[in-house]
Amino acid sequence: MILIDTSVWSLGLRRRRRDLNPVEVRAYYAWETLLNRGEASIIGPVRQEVLSGISSRPKFDALASRLALIDDLHLPRDAFIRAAEFYNICKSHGITPETVDMTICAAADLHGTPIFTTDPDFPQYAQHLPISLFRF
Repeated sequence: MILIDTSVWSLGLRRRRRDLNPVEVRAYYAWETLLNRGEASIIGPVRQEVLSGISSRPKFDALASRLALIDDLHLPRDAFIRAAEFYNICKSHGITPETVDMTICAAADLHGTPIFTTDPDFPQYAQHLPISLFRF
């Protein structure tokens, strides 16, 4: 399983392929391949981010239905404690991470899965945290 970050879901679900640059096109096809193989996973906070801001109820419901097909990685209490530890590690290295990003990192660490993201902050996190990034 590969934990897919909000940036990739947004790229795949909200943007038109003709508007993507070459790196984004590669990411799009890698995302599509993971979905087709059943290797994509998500966590609740990412699901929330992807669905946030959709004002049309029919579009919201359609997207929620599509995302319902994706396996969730379980987030036990320890995941949030680990996320706080990761936040503190990043802060000690001069990085001020987003809380959701640290939850993603903690989930990936607990489940031993790479993170698929196009967010430029994650390579910085990976320099200090025991996470791996999916290469596409």
